Amino acid sequence: MLYLFRKMMRSIFRTGQLKVIEPDGKACDYGDGTGKAVVVRIKDRRTILKLLVHSDLYLGEAYVDGTLTMEQGSIYDLLALATDNLAKNDPIAALEALRKLRIVVRRLEEYNPVGRASKNVAHHYDLSGELYDLFLDRDRQYSCAYFEVPGLSLGEAQLAKKRHLAAKLDIHPGMRVLDIGSGWGGMGLYLAEVCGADVTGVTLSQEQHKLSNARAHQRGIEDKVRFELLDYRRLDDQFDRIISVGMFEHVGIGHYGEFFDHVHALLKPDGVACLHSISRANGPSPTSAWIRKYIFPGGSMPALSEVLPHIERSGLYVTDVEILRMHYAETLRHWRRRFADHRDKAREIYDERFCRMWEFYLAGSECSFRFDFLNNFQIQMTRNRDVLPLTRNYISREEERLRRIDSKRRQLASVRSR
Repeated sequence: MLYLFRKMMRSIFRTGQLKVIEPDGKACDYGDGTGKAVVVRIKDRRTILKLLVHSDLYLGEAYVDGTLTMEQGSIYDLLALATDNLAKNDPIAALEALRKLRIVVRRLEEYNPVGRASKNVAHHYDLSGELYDLFLDRDRQYSCAYFEVPGLSLGEAQLAKKRHLAAKLDIHPGMRVLDIGSGWGGMGLYLAEVCGADVTGVTLSQEQHKLSNARAHQRGIEDKVRFELLDYRRLDDQFDRIISVGMFEHVGIGHYGEFFDHVHALLKPDGVACLHSISRANGPSPTSAWIRKYIFPGGSMPALSEVLPHIERSGLYVTDVEILRMHYAETLRHWRRRFADHRDKAREIYDERFCRMWEFYLAGSECSFRFDFLNNFQIQMTRNRDVLPLTRNYISREEERLRRIDSKRRQLASVRSR
């Protein structure tokens, strides 16, 4: 067993500097000795066997359970080294075979009918609001920010994201806008206050539903924006504009056609829709087994090749596609560091084991965007290809106009103050 484990480790870690201290105290070195030294201790042989069989699942479990500990460097350092090597090297046969097998069963893993979708959302988004206050910005934007210029703070980059998407929607005052997966209400509030839209947001999270409506009341705009605890598939109406940010990852591959068919039905003939989602640049692949089990059950990160055919078949017309490459890596860097700064508070809310789970989640996610093939797309769609201007210049002009407005907007405490 140890021979096979060491052989696997040599196949993965060809560059960098990793030392693994095995249960009997023997230290094995991997990599070419360059870069920052990372030292890991594995406490029992059972953990070695698990890592050999299914490292994608059991590495996270071992760190959370404490059977794998960091002696030098952080869990981020270990995951960065592993992800960077895996992205650069040829696939390991055993790991590639397991990945292909999981692609076959993806539809079962990502089966999200109406009732099950609600349970999956509650697993993650109905955690304590105090937890999210520790690492998100004041607006609780829990999706990829937009770092339009270097040096932006997290809050500034999240505001730029909302502005960028609003500009792509080309909203005029009084338009009816649907926000599918409205979260804690930040996007809907922005579209109502800054763009003058009449906004309906839908979410499956009870905690998000309560807070988003409370925020609308706090800002005195209940007549302009309302949030409903409702599956978008239950809607029977039409809207001038539709936006969905960070929700599509929860749809599931077997429901992509259903999603875009509903968007088509809900969008007026002269309407515009914009979808903001995580995507894979290297083609279809299953979600991390650990992430799926502990963080986002039923979650899916699609490749464009899996999404665009469904848009085409729905009758929607793709008018713009933008790929945000390193923006999510930078977003996650902010979240990871902010969580580390407030780790003691997180332990008071939950416990030490939960903190290690969240550390692994944030670190692994950042590494996937920084070193692997994850990125973010924004797809703009219409039912009528003549609705929008012929060039993208209008987006920049609208961003400048919105910037002049939102710079004067009242910045009320959106959530619990830190």
